[in-house]
Amino acid sequence: MAQNIEIEFKNIITKHEFIKLIDHFQLNDNDFFIQENHYFDTADFSLKENGCALRIRQKNDNYELTLKQPHQDGLLETNEALNAGSAEEMFQNGKLSNETIRTLIEKMHINPNAIQYFGSLTTKRAEIEYKQGLVVLDNSFYLNKEDFEIEYEVSNRKKGQSIFAALLLQLEIPIRETENKIKRFYNEKKNQQGRF
Repeated sequence: MAQNIEIEFKNIITKHEFIKLIDHFQLNDNDFFIQENHYFDTADFSLKENGCALRIRQKNDNYELTLKQPHQDGLLETNEALNAGSAEEMFQNGKLSNETIRTLIEKMHINPNAIQYFGSLTTKRAEIEYKQGLVVLDNSFYLNKEDFEIEYEVSNRKKGQSIFAALLLQLEIPIRETENKIKRFYNEKKNQQGRF
């Protein structure tokens, strides 16, 4: 089990802007890899209501369970490697076997046994080291939707925000209010369920 503070800036972009960024960083198809995020919550979105997210990230044959919680400087991530059997059990019935993450969920007064699988989001991703941070270009597919975004992961919020804003300005990409992937996924899920 590992914990870390995630500080990142993100901006939803158009397909044209995504291609502009690929050209700017001189990327090709070999620079991209596929990862899949599988999302979980209770039927009434209790985790989301607490500003939290629970996912399993699948890259190749590796699975990692992550609980994201609000933190004063970003998000607190609690991560645990899963074997394929435990991941499959969560996909089938939402059964959460990780004691640390179960306890964190219980502390929010949410029943971990009420957790259920909501679906997955597949991302074609490239990562580029850039000015003491990491630029991430994502092309994501979920619930019959496709979107594009740029993220900038940093250890210093103030410096990172300045570098990210300068990069977008240089490439003439407007700053847009951007929700994270799980919120976009859940918003679309609610829309498709007719719940607002």
